[in-house]
Amino acid sequence: PVVRGDSPATELFPQFKDTLYEMVAGEAHGLSEDQLDFESDRWEWSKWSIRRNISHMASGDFRWMWVRWGAQLFPQGLPNGTELDAICESPHDRRLDEDKYWDISALLEKVKEGLDFCWSVLATETVDSMRTRVLETPSDTLWADHPEIFPNGVREFPGDASKVYLTLEASFSHRYFEYLAHLFNVQRLKKAQGLEPAVKLPFEGYMALPGWDISEP
Repeated sequence: PVVRGDSPATELFPQFKDTLYEMVAGEAHGLSEDQLDFESDRWEWSKWSIRRNISHMASGDFRWMWVRWGAQLFPQGLPNGTELDAICESPHDRRLDEDKYWDISALLEKVKEGLDFCWSVLATETVDSMRTRVLETPSDTLWADHPEIFPNGVREFPGDASKVYLTLEASFSHRYFEYLAHLFNVQRLKKAQGLEPAVKLPFEGYMALPGWDISEP
């Protein structure tokens, strides 16, 4: 169906309501601590454990919606802004603070909170506003290198080739593609341990790009 410009933005990304959380929780269900923490230098994708992939997914929504987009989306701030700042402050690269969020139940809770945060943004935006709101980002980024998977989502920054504009819609596409890519990593980590994946992933986004490492054990 054709999505109208004044339609709620939730129509663009229905996966953020339940689907993504159910995928993450489904893959984590029933895993032992050792299985969650398996890492290996054998493949590039096996250097982060299942637990750390999930921690990365959990932190990403907060970092994007609050740290990157917060000034535009919430110019008056949010009542829980201090809590969001604390979640985003982590000594670990692109993951939650492992001293605070290590247990898988705590990580899944943060995945759910992050997705709910995203959904609250989508519920207040329209399709048009998602396509007109832009964020200034460096041009040496994944989305800038692959504008073909972000239709009209990456725009030239006038007078400065080191930057691009990224639309709010493209930011949500990036989050969706990140979830798929890291869920694929989780599934590969399970296969490397003789375990079966729990869900079927759509083959799209980053992992469907030519040259993307989709090797399996």
